[in-house]
Amino acid sequence: MSFDAVAQQPKLLYLLQGVAAFAAVVSLILLALHRGPVRRRAAALLLLAPALLLLTVGLLLPGLRTLVLSFTDSGGDAWAGFDNYVWMITDPRALVVLRNTLAWVVLVPLLATSVGLLYAAAVVRSRFRAFALSLVLMPMAISFVGAGVVWKFVYAYRPAEAGQIGLLNQLVVACGGEPRQWLVDSPWNVLFLIVVMVWTQAGFAAFVLAGAIRAVPGELTEAARLDGASPRQIFWRITMPSIRPTLLVVVLAQAIGTFKAFDIVKTMTGGQFGTGVIAHEMYDQAFRYGETGRGAALAVLLFVLVTPFVAHQVRAQRRAA
Repeated sequence: MSFDAVAQQPKLLYLLQGVAAFAAVVSLILLALHRGPVRRRAAALLLLAPALLLLTVGLLLPGLRTLVLSFTDSGGDAWAGFDNYVWMITDPRALVVLRNTLAWVVLVPLLATSVGLLYAAAVVRSRFRAFALSLVLMPMAISFVGAGVVWKFVYAYRPAEAGQIGLLNQLVVACGGEPRQWLVDSPWNVLFLIVVMVWTQAGFAAFVLAGAIRAVPGELTEAARLDGASPRQIFWRITMPSIRPTLLVVVLAQAIGTFKAFDIVKTMTGGQFGTGVIAHEMYDQAFRYGETGRGAALAVLLFVLVTPFVAHQVRAQRRAA
């Protein structure tokens, strides 16, 4: 038996032990539920107990620990009060980070949903609908890191006397212009990063909204057409009100994902040149600069900002159900 085969045996044994332990826990739960009458709430609590335990250990306790750290100094030892939160609203770099995050949260959902809606409306009645939607969905198969690498080549800069390898600068030079450092010039570089996020997320919006548009009753559109309504009037007065709940879900999902924009910024600029966002600055403060308190404060702020979006989406899904 080879060395690799011997090395794989403990891993296989651990896997089998884990599966056996899981099966044993499930069997005990089912056995307890079948031993006489059990109230519905007690049964639900028993079934949810493993998930609640993991949620407490993996999310609640680390969240409380982060909250406590946000009131401490850089080492996480001495009490600093609200100093870290004051830093967030007074430090010039932190203010740029907050401004950039606001731009991301406003522009990405607006642009990605608008592009997806227009694309879905254009192809939803086409014979090649499936093919068209598969094309716009292809960027979603690429990770944010991969998308950042691809678009970093698109924005690549070389001096005017050198040959351009970036697609955008090549087009500018072909039109008689001068190449630009797209990822360096602030604040426009933030918009160029936002374009990457829109490129990856517009396909999701188009796919979901195309399904919602197809679900609009044909009788409504046919009746409006017989009454003399134009395609534009049908779209704004019948299609849009009918797909409004789905549209809201798409916008909220895009906004929640935008708050976690880390990979694109890290890959393309590393947060330099005034392109930092909360998620990236949180990482830098906590792990690059050793400012644990500031990193924790940014994490708390990120949680507070995301919570209303998540709560609204959950409420909307409950009403839809």
